[in-house]
Amino acid sequence: MRLHPGETEAAGWRPVTLIDVVRQLRDASPDVTGRPRVIAIDGRGGAGKTTVAEKLRRVESNSAVVHTDDVAWNHACFDWGGVLAENILQPLHRGEPVNFRPDAWISHDRAGSISIPAGTDFVWVEGTGIIRDELGPWLDASVYLQGDLDDQERLLLARDGDTPEQREHVTNWLREELPFLRRERPWSRATLIVAGPARIDHDPDTELVVAAPVSA
Repeated sequence: MRLHPGETEAAGWRPVTLIDVVRQLRDASPDVTGRPRVIAIDGRGGAGKTTVAEKLRRVESNSAVVHTDDVAWNHACFDWGGVLAENILQPLHRGEPVNFRPDAWISHDRAGSISIPAGTDFVWVEGTGIIRDELGPWLDASVYLQGDLDDQERLLLARDGDTPEQREHVTNWLREELPFLRRERPWSRATLIVAGPARIDHDPDTELVVAAPVSA
């Protein structure tokens, strides 16, 4: 598997039930009371972050998903950490509901808002770049989807369409993504490493493929 310089290839992959994944993430933040647990789901473009977030949301029914792509929409590929922290993560830590319309939504007349009701138990925040140093104080646990760099462009194009315009978009995205991830090293911070995509047999409806814990 071709990975970023300094990224260790995970080993001991095994299927784990979604229920057990939620339990492990809950156990990683045992002192959370009076507010949702905020769980980051990071990985390269095309790794399957949105799919994993939705699977976990279905298992933990009183939960919500935030997509960093919505925060970054018509704003920036990665320069959105402060916006996310101020308008979503910090209110969640105060136990407050969220109803946020980013400036770009207003200026481009995008309907709706990013909304999280009060009393939510888990908030799954998914997107490339969510596990970063500046957001560490607001994240209770995290998942990193590890995959092969050589697969990334193929997966992105398969998802969004193999056109000249999309190829240019992917090239521009990778130009920012690769150095950002190399600097932030999200794989070294994550609570769990999940295969993205999985290469061993498992039930995709009820399981994720998770790496063995790293020995101390």
